[in-house]
Amino acid sequence: MEPFSPFTGGASLLLSFRVQKKTVLVIGGDALAASRAYVSLEADANVVVLVRGGLQAVCDELQWRARQGQVSVLDWDTLLSDSRMDNVGALEGASSPGVEADLDLEQDITALDAYLAKTPSISLVCVTGTLSPSFSSRTRILAPHIARICRAYRIPVNVADMPALCDFYFASTHRFVDPTTGAKSSMQLGVTANGEGCRLVSRIRREAVAALPKELGGAVMRVGQLRRLAREQERKAEGSDAADEKNDVDLDTEGENGDAEDTSVNTPNQPVPIRRADEPESVAEAVKRRMRWVAQVSEYWPISRLSALNEPEMRAVLSGSIGLPSAGQNNHGESSSSQSLPPLQMELRSQHGLQSISPISSKKEGRILLVGSGPGHPSLLTLATHNALTKHADLVLSDKLVPSAVLELIPQHVELRIARKFPGNADGAQTEMMEAAVEAARRGLTVVRLKQGDPVVYGRAGEEVLYFRSHGFEPLVIPGVSSALAAPTFAGIPVTQRGVAETFVVCTGVGRQGKEVRLPGYERSRTLLILMGVARLTEVVGALLGYSPFNTTSEGDSKGEGRRDGSPYPPTTPIAIIERGSMPDQRVLVSTLADVCTALESLGAQRPPGMIVVGWAVLALHGHGDVRVLEEGEGGDEERVKRWLGGRRWNVIEGISEGWAAM
Repeated sequence: MEPFSPFTGGASLLLSFRVQKKTVLVIGGDALAASRAYVSLEADANVVVLVRGGLQAVCDELQWRARQGQVSVLDWDTLLSDSRMDNVGALEGASSPGVEADLDLEQDITALDAYLAKTPSISLVCVTGTLSPSFSSRTRILAPHIARICRAYRIPVNVADMPALCDFYFASTHRFVDPTTGAKSSMQLGVTANGEGCRLVSRIRREAVAALPKELGGAVMRVGQLRRLAREQERKAEGSDAADEKNDVDLDTEGENGDAEDTSVNTPNQPVPIRRADEPESVAEAVKRRMRWVAQVSEYWPISRLSALNEPEMRAVLSGSIGLPSAGQNNHGESSSSQSLPPLQMELRSQHGLQSISPISSKKEGRILLVGSGPGHPSLLTLATHNALTKHADLVLSDKLVPSAVLELIPQHVELRIARKFPGNADGAQTEMMEAAVEAARRGLTVVRLKQGDPVVYGRAGEEVLYFRSHGFEPLVIPGVSSALAAPTFAGIPVTQRGVAETFVVCTGVGRQGKEVRLPGYERSRTLLILMGVARLTEVVGALLGYSPFNTTSEGDSKGEGRRDGSPYPPTTPIAIIERGSMPDQRVLVSTLADVCTALESLGAQRPPGMIVVGWAVLALHGHGDVRVLEEGEGGDEERVKRWLGGRRWNVIEGISEGWAAM
């Protein structure tokens, strides 16, 4: 056996890289370039965006940041050195398109080389645009040359979708906030697969964030304050001999064992020499004791307790007058033996049931249950659905978007199959699941056909009922809580509200086999709920407005008009996009019809399933509420929207109410 752990290559050296007051060069102007610029700005870097065409060639976000003075945008042509003219003269008369393309490429390379030579502050280079069909050809040809030049100047480079050229990768990151103040903390979580499985990495990061306490950001901020107070006490305590003693202790770690965040050695329990009560404590010993306390509370105190620390308690912690909760106590000081079972375990132990689903007799007959799983949160399962999954099912045929929290309720001995419904395969997968249900029922099994939301609300339950009936089985349809109503509630949006919305309409954003559907026209008192429309948001918004959302002239578009029955919607109409409603990683984007497409594009990857809510109900319960929409009429709509969005074009709300954690 080897005395130490063997190493396995293939990983990256994960670092928290400081770029404060340094320059990050972003080559590209697309949405990914905006994302690279944003994370660099959050790290206090200076950001320069280099793109052919200058300011007019970058996306809306980068244009806005440039106008705000947050980033600088350079046109590649402005970097061309005198050597460009020399090259032009040397190749003058060359008319071949291939020669001209080579000349442009060489000029770009020469210009970049000269720019990097005279800009020593550049610390990182990010190349984007390699994923965009309109730029990929030129950018991919240029990318190896950019990487070569950067390495010549010892500047790390990242090239999107070209891992062989990358010196570093961008992790999928989340920055935590203090829930009590809303301020961003220094706590970040990053997940990387070293250039592989990017979409899976984003999912892992979301699930990791959802599993962590919401108070994490606040806890980090309080511990940081605790460390600063320890340093403050050290400075105040320094005497004539403090300078000499200070050199005997490492003040940058929480304990002399290297209890810092960048080491795998992380135990604050290293024994310390026992000091007699009558022995005076030196400055070095006092500093060591205080930092050891910081390490102790960081390691053992509940996150919620750390997040709630105030300054008097911090000073008491540093003095040693506040101890750690005992191992046998929970966060509230109660004995662990008195803790109740988690909600899910309590539910599983419940003896209640519905007689409508009778227990299976010894002589089994096959049957099919069409079951609604609700919007996603396990506590929203009906008792009938819970019984069907945990007591009666022999086989579960699940839609692919049913969340894992619901699927985990299924006993281990029950077979689970998940529908292979992907774009272009929906009808084939639907037929496959129906055939599998009939085949299993004929063998005497109880089949649960598990659908998201309510089976009869765009769940294709009707065609399954008719199919099973034609094959000799009368299915039992068990309703579920429809996401059409539950998801807006989780987002703080009432689908009806006195003074705002008197009616609501539920429709789909995509017809059978991807065909367009006709959407209802504008009525001020109505809420429009659109399921399965987020992926086609541009077309949906175009139909509602009567023109393309990217057409600032607002002139009518006959194609858009043809997809709507009735009057067009005003551009100021509120809209919300609710993704993964009721689940821990729920995301709600609120904006207006005029700006929502740009807003969604700026968020990057979507989080299916999603739905769209259009109408004044979207803002009705925001803040102090606005429930006089119908009384006050249209005159003040722009001011109403401005108050709602706080002067911004859109807002994003992550997660669900903390109260659901106990449900």
